[in-house]
Amino acid sequence: MSFHHEKLTVYKRALEFAGWSQCLIDSVTGKIPTRDQLARAGDSVALNIAEGNGKFSHKDRARFFQIAHGSALECAACLDLLVVRQCCDSSDVTKGKEILEEIVRMLFTMLDKLGCRIAEESPAYEDKEEEVAED
Repeated sequence: MSFHHEKLTVYKRALEFAGWSQCLIDSVTGKIPTRDQLARAGDSVALNIAEGNGKFSHKDRARFFQIAHGSALECAACLDLLVVRQCCDSSDVTKGKEILEEIVRMLFTMLDKLGCRIAEESPAYEDKEEEVAED
């Protein structure tokens, strides 16, 4: 027996990220709050995809997928913080960021199909950041 969310590629990728990030988390020594936050946010991605997929209304489904999206971005920020705090090297987080980018793209697609896109594509964020940095 399997549940419907277990068939979703985005859910499988969220589980992959959780497994990958656990290896990174285990390698970080010392009491680093970001390490624990990465674990919680990574779990939140998978949990909200599963719960959202079980909702019947588009609005409810979208809300959980939006939370999963936010948690994926939070994971990316946690990885950045671990690098900046010299808990790991930037090359150590490349695989995790690739998985997160794929998850975000899939969630955008799912939200588009529900008519509930929450933000612009990531290149628009990059353009905006560059504009702000130049001022």
